[in-house]
Amino acid sequence: MSAFVLFALFFLLIFLGFPIAISLGVSSILVLFMVNGVMGLELVADIMYTSIAKFTLLAIPFFILAGVIMEHSGISRKLIDLADKLVGHHKSGIVFITALVAIFFAAISGSGPATVAAIGGILIPALVKNGYSKESAAGLIASSGSIGIIIPPSIAFIVFAVVAGDQIPVSIARLFIAGVVPGILIGLGLVAAAIYVRWRSDRKELAKARNEGQTEIKREKKEGASFSEIGKSFLDAIWGLLVPVIILGGIYGGFFTPTEAAVVAVFYGLFVGIVIYRTLNIRKLYTIFVEAAVQTAIVMLVVSTASIFAHIITTERYARDISDLLLNISDNVVIILLIINVILLIAGAFIDAISAFYIFVPILLPVIIHLDVDPTVFGVFMTVNLAIGLFTPPVGLNLYVASGISGSSLLDLSKAIIPFLVASLIVLLLITYIPAISTFLPDLLQVE
Repeated sequence: MSAFVLFALFFLLIFLGFPIAISLGVSSILVLFMVNGVMGLELVADIMYTSIAKFTLLAIPFFILAGVIMEHSGISRKLIDLADKLVGHHKSGIVFITALVAIFFAAISGSGPATVAAIGGILIPALVKNGYSKESAAGLIASSGSIGIIIPPSIAFIVFAVVAGDQIPVSIARLFIAGVVPGILIGLGLVAAAIYVRWRSDRKELAKARNEGQTEIKREKKEGASFSEIGKSFLDAIWGLLVPVIILGGIYGGFFTPTEAAVVAVFYGLFVGIVIYRTLNIRKLYTIFVEAAVQTAIVMLVVSTASIFAHIITTERYARDISDLLLNISDNVVIILLIINVILLIAGAFIDAISAFYIFVPILLPVIIHLDVDPTVFGVFMTVNLAIGLFTPPVGLNLYVASGISGSSLLDLSKAIIPFLVASLIVLLLITYIPAISTFLPDLLQVE
């Protein structure tokens, strides 16, 4: 009965439109009271405080702050300009620009919605001017933003390592480097989907043009940039390009931990914004710190309430029972992994990645261990699942951000997202069933 109340009340509150933190907290506190009476309520504050009082989680507010600083300092615009100079003159150059900038900005912000917000205002109009519909352009940006939680540094990987650490040690550094190739593959998949969308649109336009007596679609051709223009854009953007190099190089070179790397990223961003680009002043810094504080508060509230939920799942042995149920369905690894992917895809469409980790890692990790699947691989394909959820209706955060920027309705945007969703699912299956995609780079660099 308590398990039914826990999950039923949680999803009921979600469907009624309550914030995820409130839904997690209310359902968890009610079940604690049902199971332990007043003594259960006394555990609430202790669990919430203990869950966020961890050194590893200090990386979250600092990476959030670093991402906001990079966004306000103008790095995203300079990255877009460099990508435009490199490939913007090609027919599908704008698509490659979008993927490249999404990957690079993902390596700066570590957040999906932040990536969409940073690049959407510039690239959506550019995509429309290049022949894409407003909805397709917004769909590409929303799906590209999902790379933000896969490419390191990733807040999602940090949370996964913390939650999984209660059962088995998982290295954040290894997760970070394991996310590089899958993130790039997602980017390439989205590029392929965007080129398909453009090809399909061009066919329709050409058919319409022929009906009107024209033989081709006339579009203005863009000249390629000169070496001097590319060099100037590279010098302008190099400070942004150095961010992932400094962060990841420092971690894997043993100079600092992932948490310390987040602090380094903040001071580096301030240096670039104040000294190099001179785009930050006292007023902007106030706005930046307030924005970062609000984002951090939301994340930490979700972490603390989700930890109560996870505590109940573990102590009441719901995790063990559900794990046993999954293992009883089949002993075939392929089928079990497919079931896990379906569960995570559905969950990702309704709840954010951080909440999903606290809810599902205690349940699914024992199954993964039993199947002898590398926990790092599990962390990567679980994160990819939840990244897809960022642009999957009805609750995909990236969709809402892209909708607000483009002015497209959520219904039209949800239809336009289908080709990008299909491409992402294909890459997800590759990552799930070919572990070497995730482990190749960490093993090559000997990251443990």
